[in-house]
Amino acid sequence: MTYRDHTKTIRIGDRVIGGGNPILIQSMTNTPTEDVEATTAQILRLEEAGCEIIRCTCPTEEAALAIGQIKKRIHIPLVADIHFDYRMAVRAMENGADKIRINPGNIGGRDKIEAVVKVAKERGVPIRVGVNSGSLEKELVAKYGGVTAEGLVESALDKVRMIEECDYDQMVISIKSSDVLTCARAHELLAERSDYPLHVGITEAGTLYSGNIKSAAGLGIILYQGIGDTIRVSLTGDPVEEIKSARMILRTLGLRKGGIDVVSCPTCGRTRIDLVGLANKVETMVQGYDLNIKVAVMGCAVNGPGEAKEADIGIAGGNGEGLLIKHGQIVRKMKEEELLDALKYELDHWK
Repeated sequence: MTYRDHTKTIRIGDRVIGGGNPILIQSMTNTPTEDVEATTAQILRLEEAGCEIIRCTCPTEEAALAIGQIKKRIHIPLVADIHFDYRMAVRAMENGADKIRINPGNIGGRDKIEAVVKVAKERGVPIRVGVNSGSLEKELVAKYGGVTAEGLVESALDKVRMIEECDYDQMVISIKSSDVLTCARAHELLAERSDYPLHVGITEAGTLYSGNIKSAAGLGIILYQGIGDTIRVSLTGDPVEEIKSARMILRTLGLRKGGIDVVSCPTCGRTRIDLVGLANKVETMVQGYDLNIKVAVMGCAVNGPGEAKEADIGIAGGNGEGLLIKHGQIVRKMKEEELLDALKYELDHWK
């Protein structure tokens, strides 16, 4: 029995999280929300990549009104991201937002929080209470001698109480830090003190390279402990890359089935083909298949069959010769340049 098995069940649009339901992958648009065409186009790309919840910023009235138009064109729940102006939260919900993300500490006094919760209650809209290390209150920084896991948890639970005091409990908690170990520890502490679903991520993780490493390490620690109901891999760049990385992290931890898992050897002095190029082409090609199998790409015709024996299918090449391998057995020899097409044919006809 893990933490995520007994979290409160929360409905977000037509999806349900918590209570042992599958962990959902989330991302955030980086287009101006007011630009309905650009934002919709990006969300559709994210959907195709496997995004299951999308968040859009709503800093203006125009952005909040755009939520309604965007909602008509997409197929996944939409979360409105609100900072400072409680009126934008109200407008976004009135225009169909499936969830709102707020920090109750920065949208005004109790009357403004109550105004937001009132509309959330009427429309059945859950509230994601978000706390980041960069916005931790000065009093808590002073109390704990810096930004600490304990301070983040106290801040998050303070915000939760603000909503609970308005007689509302449809909440998701987000508690993020750019420091991997602080973030992991904060989630461990929070899981001991709350039964609300948790949205997990390493905030401001960085570029595709550093951000993926930090996210894989941090999310791996947290998810392996049974913590986390939705996740986001925060990367500087195209948000589609966030979805690819999130799916890989979940699959690696055995938390998500489906999709082809590509494994490839690290190359060595025996490699006589462009294995890096071939592996990248295979990884791109397999994204279009809904098959729960493992594909191996090997650069050595000597050890390739043995190294690929745990894969369902594999290819190997070297010295002008290419091999097609199934479950460790060579089933066909060919020219190197025929490898990619041969693999595609097998996947097209996979049973």
